[in-house]
Amino acid sequence: MLATENGRQTLAGVSVPDTELVASALAYARRACEPYLFNHVVRSWLFAARLGQLRNAEHDEEVVAVGTLLHDVTLNERFNGPRRFEVEGADLARDFARESGLDERRAQMIWDSVALNSTPSVALYKQAEVALCTAGICLDVVGLQYDAIPTDEVQRIVAAYPRLGMKRLMTKCFCHIARVRPETSYDNFVRDFGERFVSGYRVPSSVDLVKRAPFDD
Repeated sequence: MLATENGRQTLAGVSVPDTELVASALAYARRACEPYLFNHVVRSWLFAARLGQLRNAEHDEEVVAVGTLLHDVTLNERFNGPRRFEVEGADLARDFARESGLDERRAQMIWDSVALNSTPSVALYKQAEVALCTAGICLDVVGLQYDAIPTDEVQRIVAAYPRLGMKRLMTKCFCHIARVRPETSYDNFVRDFGERFVSGYRVPSSVDLVKRAPFDD
């Protein structure tokens, strides 16, 4: 499952960087995430890395590693805002990057990768690093571009890092956010979980917001 050589390591058949930064990000993710979520962020990283390789996409491999590994550090049932969990997590990931010695350009790409990871309609059209992070994450969560990686490779990654009931446990986290911080969910996918599963959840209409804007026309 793991082999290392010349600054590279092979995880579940995927060649990825073996650097101090990546090791630190892995350790951070392991501390911050429940086991199912840790496996999810590692799978997301490996999917993102493999997509980059298959597409011959020029990108910063360490940025992709950190962005994917830290993208869900605030996704848990302790979360209490005040902002969207992706934004809160993006700040923590950028702090980690800065404290690790990354320059501001790389740190900001990590922020974008985390903050936009659940907004593929935007993130897939940004820098290669941000796009790959989002692609790997969305492949693991909703199966987006599932056919882009050979099936046997996907199965090898999932076998090495099992899902451990991710759909059920992740749904609990999303419902928690919709329940305790509904105002952070109105313009994003958490809204769908609130509307389906959370009693009393109500969403303001964008139509009403436009109509009530304090202007004559």
